[in-house]
Amino acid sequence: MAASPGRRRYRAFLLLVAAAALVVWFFTPADQDGPPASSGDTSSSGSRSESPSESPSESPSSSPTHRLTETNTPSTEPTTFPSAPPASEGTDPASGLPVVRLADLPPEAARTVELIDAGGPFPEPEHDGGTFGNREELLPDQPYGYYREYTVPTPGAETRGARRIVAGRGGELYWTADHYSSFSLIRRQP
Repeated sequence: MAASPGRRRYRAFLLLVAAAALVVWFFTPADQDGPPASSGDTSSSGSRSESPSESPSESPSSSPTHRLTETNTPSTEPTTFPSAPPASEGTDPASGLPVVRLADLPPEAARTVELIDAGGPFPEPEHDGGTFGNREELLPDQPYGYYREYTVPTPGAETRGARRIVAGRGGELYWTADHYSSFSLIRRQP
């Protein structure tokens, strides 16, 4: 018995939905420590930070941080910033995010802020200044294109690393040391 045209369209629709779900599943990372890649957001760098692998005898400042590269092969980068976040200066009432002083961040963060203020040149010109889509929805809700992302170099790293500053059009700056898993509002004054 032949299927009716309506039933054929319904089966085609279900097949299309299943194919779309398979594509989404395929491109979603197995670990949820970092954001999934997206073609509309330049925040994806191909490397996501994973939890530092430390034995109980190692101190956080002496153990390497392991990262996955685009080929999913482990590479080791030195830890130059303590695994604990910088001391918080309270909470920003508008965003609910912790506030951190620029002076308490690694020196590379202050240099990145100087470059943002000067309009460049940036260490990663193909990424720096690109739109940050706020897919994680951790920053205050703004229209797409409001936020721009900038690399904060990690000394000794072979990759772009996980440290970023995200700048809003209103002049606000946000720090992330874990590739967008968490943010702090940067306070420029000491």
